[in-house]
Amino acid sequence: MSVAISNPVPDFSAPATGEQVISLSAFKGSQVVLYFYPKDNTPGCTTEGQAFRDLYEQFRGANTHILGVSRDSLRTHENFKAKQAFPFELIADSDEALCTLFDVIKMKNMYGKQVRGIERSTFLIDQEGVLQREWRKVKVKGHVEEVLQAAIELNSAP
Repeated sequence: MSVAISNPVPDFSAPATGEQVISLSAFKGSQVVLYFYPKDNTPGCTTEGQAFRDLYEQFRGANTHILGVSRDSLRTHENFKAKQAFPFELIADSDEALCTLFDVIKMKNMYGKQVRGIERSTFLIDQEGVLQREWRKVKVKGHVEEVLQAAIELNSAP
């Protein structure tokens, strides 16, 4: 079973940077942007993470937390986060539980071979834990600004 717009996202707990376990329920009362990306330290993923970093204060102003998710190890995540000075946590989904819940593992072509990988996707969850927006097959350019706009609108909705 995977998530669907207008439905509550099942609570989850996952290991994250900063030696912590992050649960969705811990963010009740705040919005959450969960962005899935293929791999730490690759050009597109670095650019996307930097865009979330650079707009981080505006997201926080819209009562929104940012969490990055990939299948990389916590060690790789810690290095990536430190190198890019990300002010948000990265979740290590090595067992693919979150990737499966959000249905982001897809067959992709890489150098002429079919490989399983994360399809770049972003999800906006409201203050009650309900999925409000999703972006799939994300192109990095302009994406984070679009997510920020949606977060601002959702935060100011009655």
